[in-house]
Amino acid sequence: MTTPAWDPAQYLRHAGHRARPFADLLARIPALPGEPPAVADLGCGPGNMTAVLAERWPTARITGYDNSPEMLDKALVEYAGPTAGGGRLDFSHADVRTWAPERPYDLIVSNATFQWVPGHAGRFADWIAALAPGGTFAFQVPGNFTAPSHRLMRTLAESPRWRGRLAEALRHDDAVLTPEAYLERLTGLGCAADVWETTYIHLLTGEDPVLDWVKGTGLRPVLTALADDPGARDAFLAEYRAALREAYPAGPHGTPFPFRRIFAVARKEES
Repeated sequence: MTTPAWDPAQYLRHAGHRARPFADLLARIPALPGEPPAVADLGCGPGNMTAVLAERWPTARITGYDNSPEMLDKALVEYAGPTAGGGRLDFSHADVRTWAPERPYDLIVSNATFQWVPGHAGRFADWIAALAPGGTFAFQVPGNFTAPSHRLMRTLAESPRWRGRLAEALRHDDAVLTPEAYLERLTGLGCAADVWETTYIHLLTGEDPVLDWVKGTGLRPVLTALADDPGARDAFLAEYRAALREAYPAGPHGTPFPFRRIFAVARKEES
């Protein structure tokens, strides 16, 4: 898959809708064992959700990890440093595919990142092993890879006009596991696990709002692959825009955009 170049401003255009799943995830995380707790945020992006962790655990020492220089620059400028509750926010470059905890953590959390990491469930054992006794591993990932937004993107990219340039640009519908598979993995690693799914119906406004949404996330590999050819990029977007308009018609109050997500909270046994 093409490694995407990220645009923090585009990503944050729908920050309110994107924040809700993280809030729902945090609401199910139990008390952390350490004081102050040590927290790792894998795939922290521009840091806006990492800052929410400091609101939930004001004394925590929190480190956000990401492999995008653009996202980390935004996070460092906006959020790094001491927090109002006496804790601290730091940000560091890391690739989640190879990241290894350098110390015990009370919480390892990830918000909409693992879908970019092939074989991510194979790392769970290492990360859970690094949790303090009674610590928690929690994440949420999109579960909408068969939705029109992604299916139409793949169909277009695999068409004769585009397949030569975009064959490696897209994820497939096995980018994440099923909820049942995540539950099996986490309980098999000795955790008490809570796994669930939710479909949000976001009401998006503005012109071509679904296209605007995916420009910040799922479409990034395509935009990256076509970055050196603006004409081809615009041609792809025109075809994709037309397909999205048909799949997600605007209503009188906006464009409904169903979005399924998968959540998991796994608590390590106390010693």
